[in-house]
Amino acid sequence: MAAHTESEIVIAAPMQVVWDITNDVANWPDLYSEYSAADILSREGDTVTFRLTMHPDEDGNVWSWVSERTSDPATRTVKAHRVETGPFDFMNIHWEYSEVDGGVLMRWVQDFHMKPAAPVDDDTMAANITRNSKIQMALIKEKVEKAAADMATAGDAR
Repeated sequence: MAAHTESEIVIAAPMQVVWDITNDVANWPDLYSEYSAADILSREGDTVTFRLTMHPDEDGNVWSWVSERTSDPATRTVKAHRVETGPFDFMNIHWEYSEVDGGVLMRWVQDFHMKPAAPVDDDTMAANITRNSKIQMALIKEKVEKAAADMATAGDAR
């Protein structure tokens, strides 16, 4: 019993720029619209443990949790999971990046299961994640493409 979501977007920027910006967890509050804070708790090699805090929801609730994320620059993949699971029985996330015509395809895969006492079931959460992933990916695309353009302009100015 688990739910599964997949979302992807092509970002018109060089791989290294996309990789560096989207894997800078400490900067996620500037990259995503939903996070108010990203506190790095520890780093060990390519693994980072961090606390994410969201902006208050429409009911004034502030959600926060600890996750662990391991990036593999050689394969351009990331595996993550929630350490503090909150309403989830488990939450596993896989990111992958691949070069395609037009830029970098960034793909997010999430596998999870909600606890029986959670305020929503697996299907509702999958719909919420799919809807929100589209919003966040579009925002990330815009910000990364702007950063890449700014870098190119700064390089041309030299």
